[in-house]
Amino acid sequence: MSPRHILILGGTTEARELATALTTHPGVRVTTSLAGRVSRPGAVEGEVRIGGFGGAEGLADWLRAEQVDAVVDATHPFAESITANAARAATATGVPTVVLRRPGWRPGPADRWHEVASLDEAAALLPSLGHRVFLTTGRLGLAAFAHLADLRFLVRSVDPPEPPMPPHTEVLLARGPFTVTDETALLREHRIDVLVTKDSGGAATSAKLTAARHLTLPVVVVRRPPPPAGTQAVPDVAGALERLGLSP
Repeated sequence: MSPRHILILGGTTEARELATALTTHPGVRVTTSLAGRVSRPGAVEGEVRIGGFGGAEGLADWLRAEQVDAVVDATHPFAESITANAARAATATGVPTVVLRRPGWRPGPADRWHEVASLDEAAALLPSLGHRVFLTTGRLGLAAFAHLADLRFLVRSVDPPEPPMPPHTEVLLARGPFTVTDETALLREHRIDVLVTKDSGGAATSAKLTAARHLTLPVVVVRRPPPPAGTQAVPDVAGALERLGLSP
């Protein structure tokens, strides 16, 4: 009897944790697909493939060729195109799909959050909030801020960001998790007066929000894109295993 083949669309901590959990189940073959946008991805248990599929049609072809029994979309909450392609491929092939999304962040009473729907909206809001910006939205999408020549940016990402970017930009290459103490020191050292982030959720990069709260800094938070119609997400690895009919 062939093993049950589960494809994880990965790139997140939860995807790695799920791959580890699945490899403990006998009769389960696990393949994690990584987009290849990060040069030093963390170690992943099971089989790993790097690179795209060629859109929804290419993914559907791969699911059929590899006899995939289930897909778990555990990509970043802002990986809109991958999530959309996974939903379309699942519809085309009839392969059941589970969406694994860690919960988003929620502001507390002392937070000074300004929620926006896009990076462009974040850029439009910045001049009214501060002059020295800590930008933690990743290495892609900096073009939205490139016209803000009067502001100074500290950009943090795992890999070097792609141009165009603001003319007054300092790049900090680092990978989380980060501590509140370190984030507070960083904000003070660079005299940051406004933070910009995406609502990626999770504990690995949430310390900056706590640091901003302690320093009473405004935070511009880009809201998550809505999931494809008809999809329901589970918040953690245990929920994904339950949907797959497996024990944690």
